[in-house]
Amino acid sequence: MVSPGILLVDKPAGLTSHDVVARTRRAFGTRKVGHAGTLDPMATGLLVIGIEGATRLLTYVVGADKTYEATIRLGQTTGTDDADGEILAAADPEAWNAVTDAAVADGVAALTGQISQVPSAVSAIKVDGRRAYDRVRAGEDVVLAARAVTVSRFDVLATRQGEGVLDLDVIVDCSSGTYIRALARDLGAALGVGGHLTSLRRTRVGPFEVADAVLLDDLADAGTLTPAQAAARILQPLTVSSEEARDLRHGKRLADQAVRLDGALAAAIDEDGTLVGIVERRGADLKSAMNMPEAAR
Repeated sequence: MVSPGILLVDKPAGLTSHDVVARTRRAFGTRKVGHAGTLDPMATGLLVIGIEGATRLLTYVVGADKTYEATIRLGQTTGTDDADGEILAAADPEAWNAVTDAAVADGVAALTGQISQVPSAVSAIKVDGRRAYDRVRAGEDVVLAARAVTVSRFDVLATRQGEGVLDLDVIVDCSSGTYIRALARDLGAALGVGGHLTSLRRTRVGPFEVADAVLLDDLADAGTLTPAQAAARILQPLTVSSEEARDLRHGKRLADQAVRLDGALAAAIDEDGTLVGIVERRGADLKSAMNMPEAAR
């Protein structure tokens, strides 16, 4: 029997997130595998994978903030806002006169904080039931609605001047749903030279770091975090007695116990170290928001 757990994988370039899920299914011998947050094929870095009953925890990982390392190429616009797309336009030589260090810094600052961002048309967002990228590939013009996102850090680490281009190595901390390709596109547009992404690496998802991830070739020997270990990183851990664990599993509330929570949710873990589930406030009481299968630890 396959034990439930959370697996951290360092995705290589050239594979889809679904490819990684398929490889994980084969390596662990189970169909019940999912991931928390897609990475484009060109991107590398951290995928948080759920196995068996631990897939239930992915709901609480998807919305976590993230860290990316990326390279933005100023001076060229592509159809996909990244290096996989056809170059549609290149900056005129005269346009570079306005691209000073101060102008770049101002452009980055304008894209930091709470911003309104239009996602790239070539994205996995669904439009009337179909992925936006499928509609674009079918020849449709797709304009997605702007969404509010938070970019808490947008730092330029290094710059490299090329022939007709300027590459910026950046690091970005952002809320879930932020498109780094859109940051590259919008920075290039603000500077008047166009821009796109040439590399992207996700290094963090909430409390999980790519430094702790396994390579795809090492899946056969990979260890996982138990549901309890993973949940305790994501949410406040809350130790419950065997009686409380039984009541939660049976759908009963823990009367007058909401004072034990620091926030809205907590990971209820019994005295044996088994994850009972996720609990939430319900007035003065605690109630189960999600129960784990009893075999999951």
